[in-house]
Amino acid sequence: MEPKRCHWCLGDSLYQRYHDEEWGVPLFNDAKLFEFLLLETFQAGLSWITILKKREAFRTAFDHFDSEKIALYNTSKIEELMNNSAIIRNRLKIEAAVKNAQAFIALKEQNMSFSDYLWSFVGGTPLVHHFSHHKEIPAYIPLAVTLSKELKRKGFSFIGPTVMYAHMQATGMVNDHLVDCFRYKEV
Repeated sequence: MEPKRCHWCLGDSLYQRYHDEEWGVPLFNDAKLFEFLLLETFQAGLSWITILKKREAFRTAFDHFDSEKIALYNTSKIEELMNNSAIIRNRLKIEAAVKNAQAFIALKEQNMSFSDYLWSFVGGTPLVHHFSHHKEIPAYIPLAVTLSKELKRKGFSFIGPTVMYAHMQATGMVNDHLVDCFRYKEV
């Protein structure tokens, strides 16, 4: 018998595997957190499954999410990405990826771990919500507004409250699995 899952992942094996193995698992690795941030910015206005299906293409196009390389992307590289049909070709999002890589590196240069910085907003422990229906889950919470503002202050862009809340959910800063989902207690 199949375990009970959050409704949003049903019907697609890739989505279901992502739900079962990654979504909501507390993540403390700076490089992986940067990867999710980059992907979440590209998700804005789109569905996550769209991004998930293009994840490997993004990985290849964006030098395996190497922030040092991305921070140095020039106009020529941005044009190359704009011509890459395997990814989302949105100039503002591509330019935001470069700017965010630069801001990510600037944090490190201040002896600040991206992980420590992000997790400080939740006191180092995931916020656990108790939603029983997907319609109860908000697009964002006030803390995502605060985090968005603070990251913008540090030079990040294209990271509004909805993007940041999705990032918090994906990286386990918030447990938004439904209470009857088998992953709720596991993460």
